Amino acid sequence: MAKQGAMTREERMATESIGKLMVSMTFPAILAQIINILYSIIDRIYIGHMEGVGANALTGVGVTFCITVFISAFSAFISNGAAPLAAIWLGKGDREHAEKILGNSVSFLMICTVMLMAFFYAFQRPLLYMFGASDATIGYATDYLSIYLVGTLFVELALGLNAFIICQSQAKTAMFSVLIGAIANIILDPIFIFVLHMGVKGAATATVISQGLSAAWVMAFLLGKKSSLKVRKSCMRLDGKILGSVFSLGISPFTMNATESFISIVLNHGLQAYGGDLHVGAMTIMQSIMQLFSAPINGFTQGMTPIVSYNYGAKNFDRVKLLYRWMIGMCFGFRLLTTATAMVFPGFYAGFFTEETGLVTLTGQVMPVFMAGMLVFGLQNGIQPTFLALGQAKISFFIAVLRKIVLLIPLAIILPRFVGVMGVYLAEPISDFLSATTATVLFILNIKKILSEESLAKIR
Repeated sequence: MAKQGAMTREERMATESIGKLMVSMTFPAILAQIINILYSIIDRIYIGHMEGVGANALTGVGVTFCITVFISAFSAFISNGAAPLAAIWLGKGDREHAEKILGNSVSFLMICTVMLMAFFYAFQRPLLYMFGASDATIGYATDYLSIYLVGTLFVELALGLNAFIICQSQAKTAMFSVLIGAIANIILDPIFIFVLHMGVKGAATATVISQGLSAAWVMAFLLGKKSSLKVRKSCMRLDGKILGSVFSLGISPFTMNATESFISIVLNHGLQAYGGDLHVGAMTIMQSIMQLFSAPINGFTQGMTPIVSYNYGAKNFDRVKLLYRWMIGMCFGFRLLTTATAMVFPGFYAGFFTEETGLVTLTGQVMPVFMAGMLVFGLQNGIQPTFLALGQAKISFFIAVLRKIVLLIPLAIILPRFVGVMGVYLAEPISDFLSATTATVLFILNIKKILSEESLAKIR
């Protein structure tokens, strides 16, 4: 009966009306992403308002963003590489292979945890200086990161495996995994930071505990009776073919996340060299706002991806067309609207993170420039997950590399030499516009060929 119920839940992705299905699958995912991003946002808001040291503490914690993003990038291998593959195989009717993908994913994340903790504990201080920390902010950065690293396994399991719950058409359950951790973080942050006077150490401690609760929820579900895809010991032995398929699809989102870390290094280093701590603090605020705006988009695409993948695996190509049109259109419209508000009212958003007049003023001056390219970037936000959902690893990887490595990093290094610190801020909109334009052209040229039985047969 349980397996029959699971089949019914999954098969509705191919039969239920698209409007109803979109709401039921994407709303919990959107809410979960918004809640998830509150982990770091709430930390920064509380830290930025610490009396007397808020600005330096905020800048110090902002520097650790390079490392925390890199750590979470490994979970993107699984959430955006393995989970869509599992959904495609469910659409094909092969549940056993889907469970092998899940088991290999758990083993991969555990191995990553050991390697990441060992590396960053050994080299955290020189790395943080490289990433933009100064003598005034390094203490806050090391205090936060030393504790955050304790929860590396929690981060990998919670972020990496939650997508396997969504691909079973269990979006509400996936939402609760994030909700539990976020509520705990909201409650614990002020207690540890202000009541117990732990400062940034308190913020990190609250985050680790909260992520641990989320990871426990995810694992309890995937080991329990309600999950149609279960973590089984027999499926956890690493399989080269399965991991190869996961890596080929997951390399694109991994690159997008991992290079976000390297981009932060380049941006913070340039801002420190040409502007100083205040500019690094402004970048921390703007990246936080961009994360907040990206959360609903990430949630929407996370909810839509398994629907697209399942229908693609089931050869429902007409339904796939309707789904990707909705995904691209919604992403573009939302990104356009939110970016416009940030460009018009930058000081309003900056005020949430700090009361320091100089930092608010600077952020208000540079935010309209830094975010201008996001007016069209919603196109790429919808196109890239569509490529991932359809198993198109090479195209998705090219788009990711183009924006981050080919365009943004070189521009952030070269432009400041000609126009000073504003060159760092200009690199972002230029790369966003060119990358979104390229993604759109590639989509138009390739989508017809992708939606064919010949293309589907190549996915292993």
